[in-house]
Amino acid sequence: MKVLVVGSGAREHALAWKLAQSPLVSRVFAAPGNAGTALVGENWEIAATAGRELAARARSEGIELAVIGPEGPLAAGVADALRAADVAVFGPGRAGARLETSKAFAKQFMERHGIPTARFCLAHDRRQAERALENFPGPVVLKADGLAAGKGVVVCSSPDEAREVVTAWYDRRELPGGGSTVVVEEVLTGREVSVMALTDGETYLLLESACDYKRALDEDRGPNTGGMGAYSPAADVVADAAQLEEIRRTIFEPVLAGLRAESIAYRGCLYGGLMMTAHGPKVLEFNARLGDPETQVVLPRLEGDLCRLFVATAQGELGQVSGECRNLPGGCVGVVLASPGYPQQSTPLSGLPLFPGPDVSGSPDLFGFWGNSRLRGTRVDASGGRILTICAVGSDLARARARAYDAVDAYIRSLPQGAELRWRRDIAQRVVTSVR
Repeated sequence: MKVLVVGSGAREHALAWKLAQSPLVSRVFAAPGNAGTALVGENWEIAATAGRELAARARSEGIELAVIGPEGPLAAGVADALRAADVAVFGPGRAGARLETSKAFAKQFMERHGIPTARFCLAHDRRQAERALENFPGPVVLKADGLAAGKGVVVCSSPDEAREVVTAWYDRRELPGGGSTVVVEEVLTGREVSVMALTDGETYLLLESACDYKRALDEDRGPNTGGMGAYSPAADVVADAAQLEEIRRTIFEPVLAGLRAESIAYRGCLYGGLMMTAHGPKVLEFNARLGDPETQVVLPRLEGDLCRLFVATAQGELGQVSGECRNLPGGCVGVVLASPGYPQQSTPLSGLPLFPGPDVSGSPDLFGFWGNSRLRGTRVDASGGRILTICAVGSDLARARARAYDAVDAYIRSLPQGAELRWRRDIAQRVVTSVR
């Protein structure tokens, strides 16, 4: 079977790497791919959002399964274009992807179907936003409606701080992702957790839980990013079967029932960014695809055939293979290495060594997943932003964390003169400290 992975980030490298291990897969292609996908398959010089071009190339190459990685292609209807070309697709169409591509749609969908989430108001201009803030006397969250690469959410400590953001967004035309709609919502307190489910619209299968780190700096300081690291499982947050069952009952089952009620076909991954509050789990956000960097820490421990699971999802037959999803014991920790200045700016770097590289001792439980980059011989040219996610599996999270950071330190020492990367030093620290 020939498989196409659409996207160019570290998540897509992890997907291509895992899919290539399947006995069902003969070749892996990626569009546009990166240095990592070039190591396990063939890259196409086609933009991830070019639906017609991707569909034509997939048809001519005999692609039998396409896996959509990032949100941009989902918003652009690439899954719809590939399905129209008779390619099985893991990823929802444009209608289902609105759970992620429009925060306003998602909040109203949750309201319609009784899914627990933060209290909210919608605003379509500055005056409406300022009036909405009168209903939130304490800390408040502002969310730009459209896609903003993880940068469209601002947590404000007070309404006055929120008004400054609203003024910048509307009066200075700085609303992330464009558009004019803003979600104003209460701040939820508790512990965050990411729970991803494979679903064919009827059946769903929960993957291992994970926790990601969205802020750029240690101790959750700095601006929001696409994610600076993660660990899995998040057993410190979803601690028992009763909590997991509550997540199933109150969130995933009503979401799927709501999609069916609204005649929205959904085949792919449904990602729930949840807050475990004193009143039970509540939804912070939905994503219509696998998370990044969560995918990089979930897949290394996933046993079974990922291609078989994705094909069954794409064909509406997930119920026939759901028993094949198992996880290795232990844990996995991933640390994202980013260019200086991220997320405000992305500085390109060239001539980076491959991972593990000569100064990093190789191991079957140590992984490096490349972000936006190109392979140049035995070196990598990266376009900036989140460049490399270094992940390690261990018998527990403490050992996985120690191995991941040892590998980070060794990789940094191997960088050519003048090359600089930055990373958070506290990924999984809280869970390791709490266990001790």
